[in-house]
Amino acid sequence: MSPYEVLQAGGSVEHNNSEAGAVWLQRFTSHFPKHIWINPEPAALWQYRQSIALIQQVLGGRMFPLTLEGLTRGMRLLSK
Repeated sequence: MSPYEVLQAGGSVEHNNSEAGAVWLQRFTSHFPKHIWINPEPAALWQYRQSIALIQQVLGGRMFPLTLEGLTRGMRLLSK
């Protein structure tokens, strides 16, 4: 997901949505208070990806790497 897809209405390469991706993410997190985002990108690279930082912000930091440890931490958060 590019920063443009997160921030701009009509930013998706697949659809011309009238709302930005962040609006959809906020709608999702409001409807599902217990949520996590499993990110397949190595966590060491997250700081270099603007879109990852934007999504982390929208999700309230509930992003975890796709590793055994990341899945364990994410499941612990979901089970609270």
